[in-house]
Amino acid sequence: MEQVYQHFRKEEQPFIDMVESWVVQVQQQYAPYLTDFLDPRQQYIIEMVIGKRGEVRTQFYGGYEAAERKRALIYPDYFQPKLEDFELLLIEVNYPEKFTTLSHGQILGTLVGSGLRREMFGDIMSDGVRWQFYVSESVRDYVLSQVTKVGKTTVRLEQKEYTDLLVPTDDWAVEHDTVSSLRIDTLISSVYNISRQRAKELVSGGKVKLNWATYDRPDFELGLRDILSIRGYGRIQLREIEGKSKKDKWRIEIGVLRK
Repeated sequence: MEQVYQHFRKEEQPFIDMVESWVVQVQQQYAPYLTDFLDPRQQYIIEMVIGKRGEVRTQFYGGYEAAERKRALIYPDYFQPKLEDFELLLIEVNYPEKFTTLSHGQILGTLVGSGLRREMFGDIMSDGVRWQFYVSESVRDYVLSQVTKVGKTTVRLEQKEYTDLLVPTDDWAVEHDTVSSLRIDTLISSVYNISRQRAKELVSGGKVKLNWATYDRPDFELGLRDILSIRGYGRIQLREIEGKSKKDKWRIEIGVLRK
């Protein structure tokens, strides 16, 4: 395990241990294991931990091609995964569209506030008017019965078919950049063209989340698939580290969402 640990952060070790336990379960029971919804960094860890083990494989699905949060199916090599094995349901939020608007934050807050763990539902999507999200089949009845309001707005949740999936307006732009380091403040400063000092203030002021958790260390170095959410600016995902330039700077590929 030490060999695996050295490629990751100390705080990621419990998750790595959990992945190893899932792999052992698949090997011993010779049957697939389905995880909850995972963020992109967790998906990356699973890919790295399972790697090229011939007898155990993994596949990810979050309901649509560009999904951010996905469930992982870890399975023995004889098994042929099908989409229904991921046990996802599409839910639409019906609300009086002519009289009010909803936001991603409101829906996220409502779902978590209803007692649902964040791992039990996937991406929250909108085309600017309609709102949908994915949940695991196991919590369908709970979600449909518990959520009747978003903020002060009365809503009705309805299960939809995959064919009713809306086209989300959030579009990641793929960009290439050259940065002196992979520190959080360096990346924010470079992508949004603001001073390092301003970037540091955003981080230390609690305006930045790393993989959906508030993070206050500007000098923290990002790893592959990490996602930064910067309030008022948008989001950055570190997608590829392409190597060093002649001036010893990092060449990177990033996904960027600008507000």
